[in-house]
Amino acid sequence: MTGSMSELRSTSAEPATGKPACPDWPDSLELYRRDLTAAGTSPRTLVAYERDLGQLRNWAGGSGLKPDQVGHKDLRRYAASLSAAGRAPATVARKLAAIRGFYGFLLRTGRVGQNPADLVSAPRRKAKLPQVLTAEQMSGMLDAVPSGSPLEIRDRAMFELAYSCGLRSEEVLTLTLDSIDFDDELIRVLGKGTKHRLVPVGEPARQAVELYLSKSRPSLVADPAERTLFLSRNGRPLSASDLTRRLAIRMREAAAAGGVSPHALRHSFATHLLEGGADLRTIQELLGHASISTTQVYTHLDAARLRDAYAGSHPRA
Repeated sequence: MTGSMSELRSTSAEPATGKPACPDWPDSLELYRRDLTAAGTSPRTLVAYERDLGQLRNWAGGSGLKPDQVGHKDLRRYAASLSAAGRAPATVARKLAAIRGFYGFLLRTGRVGQNPADLVSAPRRKAKLPQVLTAEQMSGMLDAVPSGSPLEIRDRAMFELAYSCGLRSEEVLTLTLDSIDFDDELIRVLGKGTKHRLVPVGEPARQAVELYLSKSRPSLVADPAERTLFLSRNGRPLSASDLTRRLAIRMREAAAAGGVSPHALRHSFATHLLEGGADLRTIQELLGHASISTTQVYTHLDAARLRDAYAGSHPRA
């Protein structure tokens, strides 16, 4: 973007009261970037925030507004301009969330007196429930993965582990040889915000990983010092696109639901736990969700399943 957060200028000036002055856009955005980096925000999220906040800067700068001069009415006009330009409600909501975080930082550090984004409502979005496989579909897909070649053994271990532990794609790809405690049947997962959590490993997943480590990984590894758990045919760590492609292959071979993403394994994990009687707090901890509200989407999934079952079986539905 034009004039990114990386444009750093001096921000040492403070008013006589000792309260930090609110600098212009480049310096304000740079200060916020530093704060996010210190909090462990991922590089991909930083890029997204830089893009969204850069668009606000360009819009407000065109009207001569500095960061501390933007009010809630300005942000409402900005959101309206995004909608008028054809941006989807989810996109506008994401940009407003980035703006709310930015002004929350400025408020917390005393550079503004209030957060103008708190008075701006995000556009209503149509609820989109996560993609979930049934327990039968999941078992069919996993059981259909052959265990002949090193890559087949690796794929079986990856997908068994992803489903058994409810892992995000990036969490699967960042596992190391030290991540799994076979004695206690636990896996140590590095989640969002560089937060670690411990998740139990089911017996099929544990056996699949042990088979991979004994029969498959030794033939794939090129560098003895490589600690990443799952490797490509060339001995390098897998990418997110590799994981998606391998899952697509296995889903086709199993003749299961098409177009399933790796994240569907995580959603299926949570949904099947809920259906089995697990409480939301436990599922929240296992998934590594910071807020219980994120986990509550699975109650909607379960309610939808119950409605479908009722409609298909009750004589007066």
